[in-house]
Amino acid sequence: MKAGTESKTKLYMAIVLGIVAVLCVAWAVIPSGPASTVPQTVASGAKTQTAAIESLDPQLRLDLLASSENVKYEGKGKNIFRASTETEPIEQVKVSPLLGNRGKQAPQVYTPPPPPPINLKFFGLTNTKGEKPKAFLSQGDDVWIAREGDVVNRHYRVLRISPREVEVEDLLNNHRENIPLTQG
Repeated sequence: MKAGTESKTKLYMAIVLGIVAVLCVAWAVIPSGPASTVPQTVASGAKTQTAAIESLDPQLRLDLLASSENVKYEGKGKNIFRASTETEPIEQVKVSPLLGNRGKQAPQVYTPPPPPPINLKFFGLTNTKGEKPKAFLSQGDDVWIAREGDVVNRHYRVLRISPREVEVEDLLNNHRENIPLTQG
């Protein structure tokens, strides 16, 4: 039985490729020694500091940790976690049940504005035997024919259709409104 050494060029190529493979594996596995640093100059204002860019060495460098602990933050005195630097005291208003609120107004409570009205018009209805009723709805020049559960203009859902009105839900503002049947 032959070992495949009939062609000397194939044998030499296999030996060279084997050596290259062993070197590649050794280069990837064996660490390259101490962490390499590349000095880099960083300008901050008038001072120039030398910073070292570390490699991806996972060893804990206590000297760098100690130097970062000595750095003091010198901010401008603004608290970044508050909207303003000064806190305004909240005035407490006491109301006497007998005398009422004399001289001081009660603090106003913010109430969100009401949702905008649904500006659809209900102008007709079909009631074909064996089918669910359909409502004719318009908004400006646009006209839609919708059944219960349909979404009109990607904004309004038809909830209930009756001969005199249509109940519509505004999906963006979570608001329901009954739209009466109008002429013309």
